[in-house]
Amino acid sequence: MFSDADQGYMARALELAHLGLYTTTPNPRVGCVLVKDGRIVGAGYTQPAGMNHAEIQALADARTLGADIHGATAYVSLEPCSHHGRTPPCVAALIEAGVVRVVAAMQDPNPQVAGQGLAHLRAAGITTECGLMEAEAREINLGFVSRMTRGRPWLRLKLAASLDGKTALNNGKSQWITTAAARADGHTWRARACAILTGIGTVRDDDPQLTVRGVDYGGNTPRRPLKVVVDSRLELPLSARLLDGGPVIVAAAVADAAKTAALRERGAEVMVLANEQGKVDLAALMTELARRGINEIHAEAGFKLNGSLVREGLVDEFLLYLAPTLLGDAARGMFDLPELSDLTGRRDFRIVDVRRVGDDLRLLARPK
Repeated sequence: MFSDADQGYMARALELAHLGLYTTTPNPRVGCVLVKDGRIVGAGYTQPAGMNHAEIQALADARTLGADIHGATAYVSLEPCSHHGRTPPCVAALIEAGVVRVVAAMQDPNPQVAGQGLAHLRAAGITTECGLMEAEAREINLGFVSRMTRGRPWLRLKLAASLDGKTALNNGKSQWITTAAARADGHTWRARACAILTGIGTVRDDDPQLTVRGVDYGGNTPRRPLKVVVDSRLELPLSARLLDGGPVIVAAAVADAAKTAALRERGAEVMVLANEQGKVDLAALMTELARRGINEIHAEAGFKLNGSLVREGLVDEFLLYLAPTLLGDAARGMFDLPELSDLTGRRDFRIVDVRRVGDDLRLLARPK
């Protein structure tokens, strides 16, 4: 169905989509190339929210270069939108430009589009094809797809551990188990997330900033991910460094007007979401964050919150850095999980990627 040339042009569109890795949220990361007479005449990728989508950027690029777009083929890593959001629909621009063929990597999971974009193009007499390099296109927009299809963000849980599976000493000290190279790599994963999640235990032990540092945004203005703290009893110190900049949400299980007012003065929003056990309802928190346009969550927490996220089936991906060191039995493990009496109760995963980062090993794993 698709030629080698089609494959090459879509690969280029996906490369362009990656240029929006840190900047497009809450919109998906999309790339587009326009091809006529066997050569690319225009290319673009989705800009920050409220600005041009990939198709509009590609059309503008072609016009800047003086290219004749009539009769061109558009290769897009996601079905062109057909609805009015912050910007006009891209299908109208493609139709007006005289494009004769549109190849999309995948259908848009957004219910407002969901095949309607391609249908509008076909109604205008434009040939449409979908499914070229779909797996690659889906991979770059896992969070957007998750929010649109499951009503919750894609949650990536980052862990730094020793070879014996320990993340901190028994007194809570964990800085630093891994090398500087691994920590820098971790910041690139923070940068692509819409929100960084942690628990009150980590705040007490490490007083993290939860900021993104040392990441090259390719000339784009860096986006500051939302900071989310799971803090059932509203124990977050007003002196916590994470309150020093950027939006913060404190998810609590109790209401405390005085503490809420004090946190609001520090720029934080308190969200009370209690479950029957008097803890933060993590599933409800995910739903609320999705409602606010959060696609990807990067979690860096302690073994208690890690265990809760795993038990509730909220972890979609594990980002694990293993350091070539041993911390001993008394040190803290990665998860607070109940003891198993039978191996049939184990949780199995599949390894998606393994590579060396500095002196450490980085594994990416997802539940089977």
